[in-house]
Amino acid sequence: MTLREYLHNVASTYDRTAGTGSPVAKLLRSAPSVFEPYVSASYLIKGSAGNGAGAFCPWVSFFDPDETTTATRGMYLVYLFAEDMKTVSLSLNQGVTELRDAFGAREAETRLRSEAAAIRGALSSDMTEGLDDVISLGGRAGLPRAYEAGNVLAVLYEVDSLPTEEALKTDLRRMIQLYQDALVLREELRSTTRDLITTIKPKQTGTGDQDPLLYFAPKNDDEYVQKISARVIKKSRKHETLVKRYGAFLADAGFTAGTNVHPRDLVARRNDGDWLIEAKVVRRGNVSHAVREAIGQLATYAFLLYPEGSQPRRMALFTEAIGELYVRLLSHQGIASVWPTEDGWAGSPEAVNAGLAQKEA
Repeated sequence: MTLREYLHNVASTYDRTAGTGSPVAKLLRSAPSVFEPYVSASYLIKGSAGNGAGAFCPWVSFFDPDETTTATRGMYLVYLFAEDMKTVSLSLNQGVTELRDAFGAREAETRLRSEAAAIRGALSSDMTEGLDDVISLGGRAGLPRAYEAGNVLAVLYEVDSLPTEEALKTDLRRMIQLYQDALVLREELRSTTRDLITTIKPKQTGTGDQDPLLYFAPKNDDEYVQKISARVIKKSRKHETLVKRYGAFLADAGFTAGTNVHPRDLVARRNDGDWLIEAKVVRRGNVSHAVREAIGQLATYAFLLYPEGSQPRRMALFTEAIGELYVRLLSHQGIASVWPTEDGWAGSPEAVNAGLAQKEA
């Protein structure tokens, strides 16, 4: 299904009285399968027709997991359908529930508008050109009005005259980039301006981030166990989302894949042997840093965690394409490489030949 078909189908068939078990509610929940090809593999995608009672304004959201995994807090990107289903806005928006719980509905909306204006003002004119700083969803009290207050910038579409598929894809990519830029600028505002950006500390789960001691026993005749000293290995939520999505692809491709093999990100096995896989988030286009880290960690884990006579094949997984030069560099180091595309997962020749990536159409 194309993006254009998806948005039109939701808008033209949604009925909030039909409940969350209706076909269109199921279509909203299927949003990841429609939108995943067009955003980084590190994003969480969720669609919702509401919880229990149908929502007046159904939505499809894109979450940077290092920022938030829910529409109740933080900043996120979202397609918001107006109550009359005549328009849909692709909005850079902010969570309201956490603010409401802390300050009440009226003060929360005031803070949302203030923060949206501050973030918008910090963006350069070329970033904001052609975007709307106001959205109208019907003005209903409750979440619709909060969404209107939380809008930073948006692209507005008339459902009966949606743009071309390519234009929708271009807008989505632009707004994803704007999302990342806005996150950086918001933190600059938080650190340089007193009380302009509200800070609410998330509740602690009590589980802690400390990793246990890692022990391993080399599979040879030496009877000893070497201990790697305890340390914190902090993995971002983007990283974990990338690993989860690629792990699902490996399982569908016939691999036995493990994504809970600390400190390794992924291990995979098929008839032709074992693969050691290191996943890396490319942050703000810095491919070289991600590639260097992948080379170093793959070498370290292969040396420490596998016997000399039974070394795994190695692969680096990235959130986006890394370019031909870095693909060749990794290949020179004996490392296959894979990254997401609109059609699935692409990769170096070694990865394609091993079934770790898909052949180009």
